[in-house]
Amino acid sequence: MSIPAIDRMSWEEKLRALEELWESITCEADRYQSPAWHEEELKRTQERYESGAEQPMDWDTAKQQLRK
Repeated sequence: MSIPAIDRMSWEEKLRALEELWESITCEADRYQSPAWHEEELKRTQERYESGAEQPMDWDTAKQQLRK
């Protein structure tokens, strides 16, 4: 699909296409291998959580903090 074709799509069509692409990709998850740095970061996050240094937050709060 070309960029001009995407530009002609409505917002709803773009979201639907994105959802369909994501579903297709996740059905083939065994084709993708996470990089080593990702696993290391997940371990560090788990350690911070278990030590009480980091607490989970809801998505709306996370978005607000990221936008600051």
